[in-house]
Amino acid sequence: MKINKFDTSLISLISSNKLESFLSCNIIARLRQSTKGLTRLSFRLLVLELNPFWIQLAYFVILSFFGYVALKISKPRTSLKPKDLDLFLTSVSSATVSSMGTVEMEVFSNTQLVIMTILMLTGGEVFVSMLGIQLSRFKLTKSSGGIVEASDLSSTSTADHQMIELSSVPTPIKENKNLDIEIQKDNKNSMPIDGMTKYNSIKCLGYVVLGYMLVVHIFGYTLVTMYTTLVPSANQVLKNKAIEIPTFAVFTVVSTFANCGFVPTNENMIVFKKNSGLLLILIPQILVGNTLYPSCLRFSIWFLWKTTKRKEFDYMLRNYEEMGYSSLLSAVHSSLLAVTVFGFMLVQFVLFCALEWNSEIMDGLNPYQKLMASLFEITNSRHTGESVFDLSTITPAILVLFVVMMYLPPHTSFFSTEDQNKLSKNRRQNHSPSERKSFVECMVFSPLSYISIFVILICITERAKMKKDPLNFNVLNIVIEVVSAYGNVGFSTGYSCKRQLQPESDCIDKWYGFAGRWSAKGKSILILVMLFGRLKKFTLQGGKAWVLS
Repeated sequence: MKINKFDTSLISLISSNKLESFLSCNIIARLRQSTKGLTRLSFRLLVLELNPFWIQLAYFVILSFFGYVALKISKPRTSLKPKDLDLFLTSVSSATVSSMGTVEMEVFSNTQLVIMTILMLTGGEVFVSMLGIQLSRFKLTKSSGGIVEASDLSSTSTADHQMIELSSVPTPIKENKNLDIEIQKDNKNSMPIDGMTKYNSIKCLGYVVLGYMLVVHIFGYTLVTMYTTLVPSANQVLKNKAIEIPTFAVFTVVSTFANCGFVPTNENMIVFKKNSGLLLILIPQILVGNTLYPSCLRFSIWFLWKTTKRKEFDYMLRNYEEMGYSSLLSAVHSSLLAVTVFGFMLVQFVLFCALEWNSEIMDGLNPYQKLMASLFEITNSRHTGESVFDLSTITPAILVLFVVMMYLPPHTSFFSTEDQNKLSKNRRQNHSPSERKSFVECMVFSPLSYISIFVILICITERAKMKKDPLNFNVLNIVIEVVSAYGNVGFSTGYSCKRQLQPESDCIDKWYGFAGRWSAKGKSILILVMLFGRLKKFTLQGGKAWVLS
């Protein structure tokens, strides 16, 4: 009987006790693979089934916690260390781009300013929406049965290929029959789009948003650096405060684009109110980072489509609702949004100049500087919060107008009755008739109700100070602070020792917000207000179950 080479090798393997180790390694490899598969499955179920509200809430809470730890272990510039609650509030304020300060900015060291820059960048609306695009891409991949790219196949091991089941074969995605208004008007020119085109379009949209961010930040950093280097007055301010130009430029540009409102100086932008050129550089970044972002994004996609003629850009423009990206609007909606933004700015600008042109806050400014400072101030009233004037000295009528502007969501736009009916009808068509709101959704209050509740809670926690110091702790100042935190703006009237009816000998004016004088309970409530305000897009439709007639 002849023994072939395979039998010989098998006998030698058994005799040398290598078979047992071979089987053990194989079992371990299978266990590892099963564990990875279970982990991936759990992650998929968590991402696909969990409500986006809880995902974003967890994101901001975790981001704020790590920001607090980083600020805590970093040494401040001065020997006076901020309290833990103030550091956590600063971290939450940076992550939620609210800029509600309870600590003077010049207390923070260069390292802490870098940490805050990272928090503002990763907490900004554009960056968070970019993460949402990647999540939509992931969901589309899984819901379509698995769209596998060439790069993914090349990195897959041979053992993984052997474990692929027939269920992972790509299947076409069903086309959404509920096309939007714009596609219905131009249905003859629309070509059938399969699931792969939609997937590629979402992937391409992520790159467009990333490129949009990089271009704005690089361009803004370059201009701010050049201005602060070449203009002696601005350069001297930074030298006197021992703030490095690169740090100031990066921090300010990131904060302005994210619509946070933090500035490395204690006085915010008040020390630069005569530097009209710097204000003019920052105004466009305020707009393109928030209120005008949808309009600028659509224009960018249209420009790229005209330049490259790629079908992904054409798909984005025609199927903006299919993309699942809230900032990608129709051409009509984007135009009306831009008109609304500039309309609000015009109204505020006219009223502000009419009431404040000859007031004390304009002392020392020439007419051109007054115009630029006024334009900068009213532009910041919509979700940014950088200020060149002391809000406590501004006319109450203007403050009430600012409260209204801070309350309005960034994508507020004016639609005619006919357009609103079409938009509502189109949204209803995108939901199946069998879908019903849950009991919890029906019990959600309106945004005004939440603001009223928060104001009442703050008035309760600070009631002793409201009796003792009514000029500082008045209801209007509290309303401004709460609405500013809810709108993630950062406007604050501050606190003045001169307004105390019973002067305190040890009272020292500090360059931080009015909330810096609140109790620990009041600050804790403000943290909740900032988090709730950052997620207010999930509750904007609340209060519909209440009938007031």
